Amino acid sequence: MALMSVRPRPGAEVPELTARVARAANPKGTTAMWVRDRLEGLWADEDFAGWYSRDGRPAWSPAQLATVCVLQFLDNLSDRQAAEAVRCRIDYKYALGLELEDPGFHHSVLSDFRDRLAEDDRADRLLDLMLSRLTEAGLVKARGRQRTDSTRVLSAGRELTRLELVTEAVRAVLEHLATDAPQILDELVTAEWSERYGRQVRMCSQPSHPVARLTQVGTDADVLLARVYDRFGEQIPPQADVLRRLLIQHLLTDARGRFRPRTERDGLPPSRIRVQSPYETEARWVRRGDTRWTGYLLHVTETCDEDRANVVTDVATWVSEADTQALPGIHARLKKRRLLPAEHLVDGGYASGAALADANRNHKIALVGPIGKNSSKQAKAADGSAKGTSSSTSTAVRSPARTARSAATGTRSRRWPPTPWSGSASASAAPARRRPNAPAAKPGPSTSCPAASTSSKNATATTSRTPRGAGSTPAGPAPRAPSPSARTATGPATAATGARPRRTSNMS
Repeated sequence: MALMSVRPRPGAEVPELTARVARAANPKGTTAMWVRDRLEGLWADEDFAGWYSRDGRPAWSPAQLATVCVLQFLDNLSDRQAAEAVRCRIDYKYALGLELEDPGFHHSVLSDFRDRLAEDDRADRLLDLMLSRLTEAGLVKARGRQRTDSTRVLSAGRELTRLELVTEAVRAVLEHLATDAPQILDELVTAEWSERYGRQVRMCSQPSHPVARLTQVGTDADVLLARVYDRFGEQIPPQADVLRRLLIQHLLTDARGRFRPRTERDGLPPSRIRVQSPYETEARWVRRGDTRWTGYLLHVTETCDEDRANVVTDVATWVSEADTQALPGIHARLKKRRLLPAEHLVDGGYASGAALADANRNHKIALVGPIGKNSSKQAKAADGSAKGTSSSTSTAVRSPARTARSAATGTRSRRWPPTPWSGSASASAAPARRRPNAPAAKPGPSTSCPAASTSSKNATATTSRTPRGAGSTPAGPAPRAPSPSARTATGPATAATGARPRRTSNMS
């Protein structure tokens, strides 16, 4: 970034010739002219004095550059197009208060201004300054109506396969060590390492021997990290820490201590913590409906009162997580700016029972939005009664998982495979015929006896399980498929003992 200074200039009036030509060419006005007429004095050069040094080449007016950025966003222009508009368009010269013969500036000036804007929290402070002056002008008010929605922000890197990701991470560590600690690479980097990690990783869509190559890269990374820890201790460079996280997420060690790639059966890390790039470590893979991308989420809040102009009151870029997690931060920033709304409109990604209660309790905000659908396993499988359909007067059917939790004394089944279910409360109470080749249930003692749970478990274990294969079926003709009545074969055992059946496949 070049060493530049700013020379504050007082609010310059629009030159008389520029104003006359602009009004004659555009009698009804344009967007740029509207910005000048209604938002004049929104910021001044003095507000940007801390962004520049006291010495150096004089910079272009930062207040004018900020106005150009606003016009660039409104007209959806690139840097080159925005610089050309300042040089050629009369309405832009009117908005910036320039003479008609002013040559403008080079397009790279906008990039330098944005780099200064991105440092620290300058963007938030500039937004706070703008909102405070808009509030003084009466364009924004607190306790009105606002709305929030999110959009995607793509990462700067391309999507990498698992093999490309780990290989590029090893190369990034080697590049860093070659500059800061070259002695670590002595006797380590061989001709094979130079061939694998000598240049940026770019592979075809179907590389040869991907598993073997990933295993080899994992072995190399393990040797490299061992030397890094010996040299730096626990204070390893950031690139090495990213490589360590990638090894944990994508590789495992077998009983012999050799690396192997993780599979779905081993368990893959969820997308909210999975690193997608060795250089942009906060970018995440996101899926929203049919849209998929690698990057971030941008949450934008704006006013939407009927009698006022829509003004953006909050902008936040988040790591791609649930929208509900961004809502408390949005309300906290709006409270700091004294712009909390009375009614906050959101979509289904932000609305939840807890979010509605927290917004009302902490900020007296009426959060308005559709509650998401029930995404539980029972709702998706249509097994049992969903909470949205139950009522105090209806008789709910108990699901197998709930039956297991109530029957087990202090033990909850964490995994429940699909089992036949009668689907009605009356069917389970009716006596059922005994399944062929299954012994009859023996009546147990009263449930008040301490031994009742044991006899009930034994009786249920012999009648409630449908054999898989021929494990518990005596030799003989092939058994027939269980009849519908066999689904409630636990009825006699339950009636005899007075206790609910217990699932024994994982607890016996």
